[in-house]
Amino acid sequence: MKPIISVITLAVADLDRAFRFYCEGLGLPSDGIVGREFEHGAVAFFDLAGGLKLALWAEDDIAHDTGLTKGEPNPTGMTIGHNVSSREEVDAVMALAERAGAHLFKPGAETFWGGYAGYFQDLDGHVWEVVFNPQMMP
Repeated sequence: MKPIISVITLAVADLDRAFRFYCEGLGLPSDGIVGREFEHGAVAFFDLAGGLKLALWAEDDIAHDTGLTKGEPNPTGMTIGHNVSSREEVDAVMALAERAGAHLFKPGAETFWGGYAGYFQDLDGHVWEVVFNPQMMP
């Protein structure tokens, strides 16, 4: 297997609400929700850096497609890291997320490894780390 990840898909409770959070609230670019003409097909894609895409897909539709039972999300099972260029940018992104309705549970602060980071949860509980890492500049 080649080490290429091209899409990260988040299961969401309400696709329209999640789309507004990411598009209008956080300002991520998207062509909108597509695939509504297909049963279980509605999905939204957002272009990220390096050709990576973020997808939002209703958790009921993911359960249908995979055949797996829908369950409670595990908030410590995965985090999504958003690297920025400065400590100030960490605080700015955290404030943007909070205005969009995110739950900030760890504000930006100095890290033990010499960076600066904070954490928020989106409307469906997915954990995002906003981080300034001087060793890993975006």
